[in-house]
Formats: sequence, structure tokens, C-alpha cells
Amino acid sequence: MAGALIAGGWGLFAGAALLVGAAVGTLVRVPPRLIALVMAFGSGVLMAAVSFELIAEAYERSGMVPVVTGAVGGAAVYSGANALLARRGARHRKRSGEQQPSEDEAPGSGNAIALGALLDGVPESVVIGTSLLGGGHLGVATVGAVFISNLPEGLASAAGMRAAGRGRGYVFALWGGIAVVSGLAALAGYALLGGAPAAVMATITAVAGGAILAMIADTMIPEAYGRVHLLTGLTTVIGFLSAFALAHL
Repeated sequence: MAGALIAGGWGLFAGAALLVGAAVGTLVRVPPRLIALVMAFGSGVLMAAVSFELIAEAYERSGMVPVVTGAVGGAAVYSGANALLARRGARHRKRSGEQQPSEDEAPGSGNAIALGALLDGVPESVVIGTSLLGGGHLGVATVGAVFISNLPEGLASAAGMRAAGRGRGYVFALWGGIAVVSGLAALAGYALLGGAPAAVMATITAVAGGAILAMIADTMIPEAYGRVHLLTGLTTVIGFLSAFALAHL
């Protein structure tokens, strides 16, 4: 039980970065280009975490087949759910400009944005919980990567929500709720999968990795490139190398 609570605490900690980013994006006027650069950096951080922590770990656990089937399945499920939510008004939930529709322009878009935030955050949190099953070393690196990437996500989304006319109460309630769900998802990942066979653990890890990669390509990179264009690649590489270094400290 203590291990599950620790995992939940790490998940809550990583999810709280969304709330911190939202506070900055709501209370302070951050230049859009700076938001985009931070988003590109966060994309690189998550790419490194997926490559060296999730996919590599899944391969070491059980070989190539669970990695391929899990990653493709995770990406397919994420992309399908993301497409459905996009039709409901959540297409630009990570955009910091005026792309997000208001509730008047797209009734129900606020709920779609909330569900989209859950779709983005739950795979990361489950991985935090399952990674801590190995003794905590992998978990620390994963938590660091998720925390760093969550900051620009919360910042950009909150700025976009405010531009769409949504109040501060909505913004903070949304990201506070996502932080709590992140903690619960990490707790569940640890508590429910502790005795799972290696192949099952590898597949679940790969599913999360595929979903996260699809999320980066569908939502984070477009926000960054739309603002800073050719600086996106360089900043993403810097984020990638930063997370690589974190994983090997």
C-alpha cells in the first residue's frame, strides 16, 4: 500500500506541473513565441522519455512483438479518440492563441477540452506508476520528463482558454482536476499491475509510449511550429538531450 501511495504522489507531482503552467499562462502575459519554444523543448523531453525509458524498457522486458503491437495500438486508440474530440471542439486544446473556440461558438467544447486533457495525461501517469514497480530509478527519470513537459502544456492551454473567453475558475478547476486524476492513475498503475506478467507490462508500457508519441505529433509540435517555425527542431533536440542526460544521472 505504501508503494502505491508513493506512486500516486509522484503522479500528482507530475500532474501539478500542469496547474503551475496554467497559473503562469492565466495570470501572466507570456509572449506566444516563448510559449512555443517551451512547448518544443517539452516535446523533445517526452520523445526522449518514450525512446529510452518506455520503448526500450518494454523491449528489454519482452521483445519486439509487444513493443510493436502495443505502440501501434496506443497510437491508434489515441488518434481515434483525439479525432473524435477534435470534432467536438478540442482540436486546439494545447494552442496558446485564439484557435480554441468559445462555448458560444462550439457548445460542449469545454467538456471536450477537459476529456482531451485526460486523454493526454492518463498514459503518462500510468507509466509513472508502473515504472516505480522496478524500484524507483526508472520512475524518477520518467517523472522528471513528464513534469518538464507538462509545464508548457498547461501554460499554452491556459493561455488559449483565456483567449477563448473561459474564466480563471474553469481553467484552474480543469487543471487541478487533471492533476488529481494523474495521481490516481499512477496509483492505479502501481496497485493493479504489480503482479502482471512481463509481456503484459511490456505491452502496457508500449501502449503508453505510442499514445504519447501520437500526442506529441498531433498537438505539441504543431503549436510550437506554428509560432517559431525553424527554431522548433533545434529546441526539440535540446529538450531531447536534456531528458537523456536526466535519465543517465
